[in-house]
Amino acid sequence: MWYLCVFYHRLLDYRRPEVQSLAELFGGPGAGDAVEWRMPENHHEDSPFHLVRLPGDERLAAQIANRSLLVKGIYELWGHGATYDELEKAIREYPDERKLPYLTPESSFKIVVDSFGKVISFEEQNEIIKGFTYIPFEGRVNLKKPDIKFFVLETDDYGSQNGLPPVVQKTVFFGREVGAADRHLLPTYQLKSRKYIGPTAMDCEMAFLMANQGLARPGKLVYDPFVGTGSILVAAAHFGAMTMGADIDIRVVRDGRGPDCNIWSNFEQYKLPEPLCVLRADNNLPPWRPGLKEIFDAIICDPPYGVRAGGRKSGGRKLLKGIIPPYTVPDEKRENHIPSTAPYSLAECVHDLLHLAARMLVVGGRLVFFYPMLREDDAAGAAKFPEHPCFKLVSSCEQILSLRYSRVLLTMVKVGPYTEEVERMGEERHQEFRENHQKWMEEGNLHSAVFSPAEHDKKSESDRGSKPKYRGKYV
Repeated sequence: MWYLCVFYHRLLDYRRPEVQSLAELFGGPGAGDAVEWRMPENHHEDSPFHLVRLPGDERLAAQIANRSLLVKGIYELWGHGATYDELEKAIREYPDERKLPYLTPESSFKIVVDSFGKVISFEEQNEIIKGFTYIPFEGRVNLKKPDIKFFVLETDDYGSQNGLPPVVQKTVFFGREVGAADRHLLPTYQLKSRKYIGPTAMDCEMAFLMANQGLARPGKLVYDPFVGTGSILVAAAHFGAMTMGADIDIRVVRDGRGPDCNIWSNFEQYKLPEPLCVLRADNNLPPWRPGLKEIFDAIICDPPYGVRAGGRKSGGRKLLKGIIPPYTVPDEKRENHIPSTAPYSLAECVHDLLHLAARMLVVGGRLVFFYPMLREDDAAGAAKFPEHPCFKLVSSCEQILSLRYSRVLLTMVKVGPYTEEVERMGEERHQEFRENHQKWMEEGNLHSAVFSPAEHDKKSESDRGSKPKYRGKYV
């Protein structure tokens, strides 16, 4: 069955991939690839109204809607049209065997009128509801806890220059709610009420989206090698996954801001299971013993790429340049010793992350991480993401951060075991990728590209005002 999937109008690139990941989570391997999409007639691709065919029954649709952050609701579509007369004709033509089981005297119901890009007054909503007398409702009305909810969804020509995708003509949908979003967790987990956060703590909505892309659920082990204050692990733990983290900064991992304000207090605040462990570890020199592999079900992280916070690796500049020899920390200084570190370029960081994931993820496990992009390169069609022979790219979702750059959430799935041959091929692909992206992947270059003055930033206000305010893609 084709369902009407209504999205929240935000994070447009993330909407369909999240649904497909949740279909994989609840429907089993291959279910995400079996999801089909199409747009209603005369609808822009950035419209919140999409038609989706799922590889399962209504239970799968309800599970996806209830877990999703960006799906407002999934509906069995009884009809749609450009006018209410066309809608009536479509509803009358919809098969009675699909309608009558939900119109019985034993069931209670409620009709909700909703809209996109416009406001419908309470009086208008009542008039619209009274117009559905041709549907043989026999049950009783229950506005608080109905057994069945019917929705009237309307979009109209709301004018241009308002930041919303263009509308060709008015459309009215009518359908039965199959599943609805549960977004109460966003105010619960919002950063402003969290005990321990840092300057780069992941926004709670994005953290939950990353956990969905990583298929976090009970019985799965999720690892974050750049754990920081633990925002991503908090989201994974909320969905029942076991968690582990690591960070190179011992002060973040061990101390926080005191005994009652640290990474552990965040899990205590939300009454979530604590991580199995949080390591002081360097992504460049991982602590795993030789031969250990395939233990994590997902690696979900936000690597440091040098815009708000730069990456660090163990060694210090003098040690890495060979000016001083390796040293051993005396026993009496071990407890309070903070190891020296050196800058960690994005190219090296991404290479080490892919190498770690190829070795430590189970086959079928997911690697989910953010990757920065200069928007000039993207506009020229030169965008290319890191590759590894162990992984297949599942989705790439762009989040625009400024005129200069954006970040892309890459979701990769491990498709084969890690071997010496795979390791050699991974090194070759990394060298090729590094040569093609040498300009901005090295230390400090991305930061300079984002923050240095540029001529196009000095345009007059009149030039800026002449541009369309909608920032999406026109078709």
